[in-house]
Amino acid sequence: MVTLNNKSILIGIDIFVGNNKLFSQYLIETIRDQSSNGTNRNISATSAHGIVEANKNPIFLNTLKSFYLNLPDGVPLVWAGRMNGHKKMERCSGVDMFEEVMISSHNEPIKHFFCGGKPGIADELKQAVNVLFNNNQVVGTYSPPFKKMTSDEFSFLGEIINKSGANVVWIGLSTPKQEVFAAELSKYCSVNYIITVGAVFDNFTGHLQRAPKFMQQTGLEWLFRLYMEPKRLWKRYVQIIPAFTIIVIKQKFKSIFNYGDLV
Repeated sequence: MVTLNNKSILIGIDIFVGNNKLFSQYLIETIRDQSSNGTNRNISATSAHGIVEANKNPIFLNTLKSFYLNLPDGVPLVWAGRMNGHKKMERCSGVDMFEEVMISSHNEPIKHFFCGGKPGIADELKQAVNVLFNNNQVVGTYSPPFKKMTSDEFSFLGEIINKSGANVVWIGLSTPKQEVFAAELSKYCSVNYIITVGAVFDNFTGHLQRAPKFMQQTGLEWLFRLYMEPKRLWKRYVQIIPAFTIIVIKQKFKSIFNYGDLV
């Protein structure tokens, strides 16, 4: 059985230090042997954005702390992990992790449910994974309303998911909305995993172009996204980049000099 033991802690949040293949194997094995049945294990593909949001918002910080696993969706988190001694830590972007799981599980009795995106996007993703990855195990889709959902609406969605027989629910919204959504949804359904993956829905349906490989690998994917959506993202990145840098520096000083809680 594959195990996921090593984690790097950043502002009290456990960050996975493995890779996408290891995570995919673990997910498949725990579903196959039924050791995760009905556990609603929340998984987040989180980035520097998520860490900065958590550092500002104690409620969101506790949400990420409560998750079963947080995958490093950005290269900056990998850099931070390697500074903490995890030299073999790799980036586990939501897009690449989703692709790995879809490919690896296409012959497995593992059922998926897509929740997110604008109306129709989840259905498009269902078609896309069938074409791209030969995976026809998507048993349901749902596009949440833009407004905050009520407990009755979550209960209704949970019933749909339970009736579908899904093992994994994929949430494609934005941070921190998707993590809060996953935590709330877990109260109303019974599945193996609930995984937040950000822009994955738009990436694989052709509604959002991904950065070239060299930009993904060098931590410059944010620059490509800024180029593509300057009006929506410039304020976010102006705040995130220096804020995340300060968090990592404080964390490093804390570990070196054994200071108190600096962040």
